[in-house]
Amino acid sequence: MTILVETRPNYRVITLNRPDRLNSLNTQMHEELMWELDAAETDEECRAILLTGAGRGFCAGQDLQDVQVTDGEVPDLRAVLERYNALVRRLRGLRMPVVCAVNGVAAGAGANLAFACDIVLAAQSANFIQAFSRIGLIPDCGGTWFLPRLAGSARARALAILAEPLPAERAAEWGLIWRAVEDDKLGEEALSLVARLAEGATVGYALIKQALDASEANSLDAQLDLERDLQQEAAETPDYAEGVRAFVEKRAPKFTGRR
Repeated sequence: MTILVETRPNYRVITLNRPDRLNSLNTQMHEELMWELDAAETDEECRAILLTGAGRGFCAGQDLQDVQVTDGEVPDLRAVLERYNALVRRLRGLRMPVVCAVNGVAAGAGANLAFACDIVLAAQSANFIQAFSRIGLIPDCGGTWFLPRLAGSARARALAILAEPLPAERAAEWGLIWRAVEDDKLGEEALSLVARLAEGATVGYALIKQALDASEANSLDAQLDLERDLQQEAAETPDYAEGVRAFVEKRAPKFTGRR
């Protein structure tokens, strides 16, 4: 199995499991990861996901053994890229928060896979590398969309063109990730965060994701209209009523994550 799954109360831990290849992505891993994401979303008890990697790295990007080029052959990468595109769309569209724990190198598509998640924690020793230019390619897996929005245009261009490693602490300073933590604390902090989210107002989280993603293309007027509509949708959930009651009664809310 290239993907390991651990089911915990209200959330799942999904681990990329090709440690001998630094969890580089191949066709089998794509298929298994998509299957597990679908399974998580159809599980009514699952309200959050933690994505991480086995061994000493998070993900080294595409396994180049899957896309070897022979002399005189023009490679066709469209099938590979369609798999990446589907994976990024699936992650961004999940109706629950996805926490990513980057436990080591995140290179190429591996870096951009992390950036596609909702909240990213990384070990202080981890690095993010847009390695594509080293082999004459451009960032894919959403990289050209995520980088300028997270880091700004100047930094995005330098990261993509120079392909230099970006340490986790600087990635946090630049706003590409949420936080860099001590290596031996990463697992504990990531699990604590995803467990907290799994007890939260899951429908509200999904609506927040939808609103933030739409804001990238919307005008202010369009975004205000969307906020109005999504806020009304959130207000009709049992979790909103419970949140208000808990606030008035000065107690912790007990959210169900149901519509």
